[in-house]
Amino acid sequence: MTREEEKYYETYFDLFLHDGWKQLINEITESIETYDVSAIKDIEDLYRSQGELKILKRIASFETGIRNAYDMSSEGSDAEKV
Repeated sequence: MTREEEKYYETYFDLFLHDGWKQLINEITESIETYDVSAIKDIEDLYRSQGELKILKRIASFETGIRNAYDMSSEGSDAEKV
């Protein structure tokens, strides 16, 4: 892993430790869990709601994605050393 890649991951890991990040993810998770589909009026509203949920879920899973990418990158670096 290059120094730039290490810095990239370190910056995100630092972000994930902040209370603000945890608060944001908690609020997004609550929004996903309480999303009200009964208020959907038409097909355009359905598409908008699907887009909103997709974005919320992507943000909610962002930390996991970064950690998985780091693990895969680290495993690749370890394999190159062998």
